Amino acid sequence: MVQQTAKKLTLKPLGDRVLVQRLEQEEALKGGLILPETAKKKQERAKVVAIGVGKTTEEGKVIPIPVKVGDHVLIDKYAGQEVTLNDEEFVILRADDIIAMIQ
Repeated sequence: MVQQTAKKLTLKPLGDRVLVQRLEQEEALKGGLILPETAKKKQERAKVVAIGVGKTTEEGKVIPIPVKVGDHVLIDKYAGQEVTLNDEEFVILRADDIIAMIQ
């Protein structure tokens, strides 16, 4: 019998990239109707999971990313690259693709 141990993979965004996880949308509407998966729209709310060091200017100065891990943000529906890691869905996008912070 061969046992395989699952390696826990991690992603560290480079430069001005941010790794976010979309927040789940409500399953039911106010009237009690339940939406099927095909009727749900992509959620624009996301939680910041990891950030890069920031954008480097031509002069070599690093401009820090204006969000931190744990922040809730609004992102463009189709921004970034979707990735699956350890059976979870994430999006890697540029810091400029973050529309707003949710407070």
